[in-house]
Amino acid sequence: MADIVPPRPVLARLIDVRPGEGRVLAWAWAYIFAILAAYYVLRPIRDQMGVAGGIENLPWLFTATLVGMLALNLPFAWLVKRLPRARFVPLTYRFFASHILLFALALYGAPPEWDVWIGRVFFVWLSIFNLFVVSIFWATIVDVFSTEQGKRLFGFIAAGATLGAIAGSSLTAGLARSVPTWGLMLGAVLLLEAAVFSMRGLARHAAGLHRVPAEAEARAAPIGGSVFAGITRTLASPYLLNISLFLLLFAVTSTFLYFEQAGIAKRSFPDRAAQTAFFASVDLAVNVLTLGVQLFLTGRITRAIGVGPTLAILPALSVLGFAALAVSPTIAAIVAFQVLRRAGNFAISRPVREVLFTVVPREDRYKAKSFIDTVVYRLGDQVGAWSFAGIGALGLGATAAAIVAVPLSAAWLVNSLWLGREQARRAQEAEGATPDGHGAGI
Repeated sequence: MADIVPPRPVLARLIDVRPGEGRVLAWAWAYIFAILAAYYVLRPIRDQMGVAGGIENLPWLFTATLVGMLALNLPFAWLVKRLPRARFVPLTYRFFASHILLFALALYGAPPEWDVWIGRVFFVWLSIFNLFVVSIFWATIVDVFSTEQGKRLFGFIAAGATLGAIAGSSLTAGLARSVPTWGLMLGAVLLLEAAVFSMRGLARHAAGLHRVPAEAEARAAPIGGSVFAGITRTLASPYLLNISLFLLLFAVTSTFLYFEQAGIAKRSFPDRAAQTAFFASVDLAVNVLTLGVQLFLTGRITRAIGVGPTLAILPALSVLGFAALAVSPTIAAIVAFQVLRRAGNFAISRPVREVLFTVVPREDRYKAKSFIDTVVYRLGDQVGAWSFAGIGALGLGATAAAIVAVPLSAAWLVNSLWLGREQARRAQEAEGATPDGHGAGI
């Protein structure tokens, strides 16, 4: 009589999770859920405040954001150098939570004529906050999981981010008309504290993933190195420079779409609460679509075609999308493209891009990665914002911006394929293994 094989757990049937990974995966989910829920409570508020401050002023807000990124990178690098991960991560999150409390207090007690300037400062602050807290999360995850685990699990971990984003945007969409803005901000503070709690749970169980105890101990120690290593090591590495180019091209083209969406919202929804609800509804549509792809497709796609071609999906979609906008720049086309593109980024591009950092030294995972995810990304915003403004100053509209974005997206596609091939080469050298046939990424 044949042996009866017990059914696989639901989670193991959904993704390729292996013994010893379940608890770490659960804490990673809770960690990113709390971060993204907090951010998506605040994001529609930021977008509405940016519109209220004047579309023509958005490029200046992006400039201020870049300056803020540069100002915070060195203090963060100092923390990474001096403190273990279990200390510098909570400190960073609580630093940002204290600012949310100050914004809530300002909105509660300040006179109405201050609202525009509070909104502008909040727009800049949240744009900094988002990139820092999410970059720190992924740096921690890359530090915990291997390349092989990343290909299997990062898409599923990103689904926790999507669920958090759905929860946060749903909360704001449902309460924006009845709960004051400062009240929503207090909810975001509580969610950030939940992220700190989950990060500590992740740290407690992460050591079990490492077969060599010395390796787990090394990962819990301060990283050391230079405060300027994030900049110098990025500039000295062709691999890190190409990751920077990937993010730069993504940011430039994303900013083109963001500005166009902001203009449409201002023209279509004169009421500020309606604008906030509109932005939250777009976020909700993006995240519902993203979740299905992350749960069922991301890991399978990456294992089937490799890192490079998977990274190339979003730039290929962008080539087609911007070409379509150049022909027909309607509100329906812009919103549809924005939803598809953002879902493609969250579901596929972002988790697979994090796999690129599993083959770099540990110092680069925190310092160079933080520099790339924050300063380089916001530099891309700058290029996109002022390019869009320049196109408008020449009397050209959305069609011209879409035409410019097509060759940029094509260059981005080539860059993606190169990164996939280089990542596979580095992983092969590190593991001393033979590629599986898909690792080259081309």
